[in-house]
Amino acid sequence: MLFGKIEYLNLLPFHLFMKRYSRSSQHYMSFRYKKGVPSKINRNYAAHRVDAAFISSIKAKKESYVDLGIIAKREVLSVLLIPSAQEVPDQESATSNVLAKVLGLQGKVLIGDKALQHYLQGDSEAIDLASAWYEKYHLPFVFALLCHHQHKEETLKLAHAFKKSHLKIPQYLLLKASKRTGISTKDIQHYLNYISYELDHKAKLSLKKFWSLSKNIAN
Repeated sequence: MLFGKIEYLNLLPFHLFMKRYSRSSQHYMSFRYKKGVPSKINRNYAAHRVDAAFISSIKAKKESYVDLGIIAKREVLSVLLIPSAQEVPDQESATSNVLAKVLGLQGKVLIGDKALQHYLQGDSEAIDLASAWYEKYHLPFVFALLCHHQHKEETLKLAHAFKKSHLKIPQYLLLKASKRTGISTKDIQHYLNYISYELDHKAKLSLKKFWSLSKNIAN
């Protein structure tokens, strides 16, 4: 299976799981990867250059997906808007740019590890977009969904196994991620507490609301 791989910190637990899952005798599967930022992975998926990937929720409405995503129950820390008179979308993003418009907020959108770095620098004016969504609708926000073209049964099994797993990220992987991003291992562990993956009832309600509110917004 060719998998689209986004190397943001929010998927660090999933990447660790995939590595172990593919090696287990019970679930042995062969995975290859195409790496990229969310907007690039979206394009690769749309062009069928990958079989499965976490696709930006704004692009996933008409796709086949399982009950696994990148979800913020309240704050997310890594999707920010810096208020300004000028609208500046993040070229790596799809969903977050639209989310800012849905919320009626204007400024510079930042996503991913660079946004987390900005948050950790203590910018008091930056708006956490997941938090702004929660304050308005009292729902979690779904940033991406695990979508698949084929391999439906394999993807369902993978999602089920991941939801049952409770992996502790080894220190060597935290150190590797810290070196790559410039974010301390302590801050990485703290950040991951804000990320959820199971697409539960409230997350599904939120997803439908976002799709409804964004249907007339260009992205």
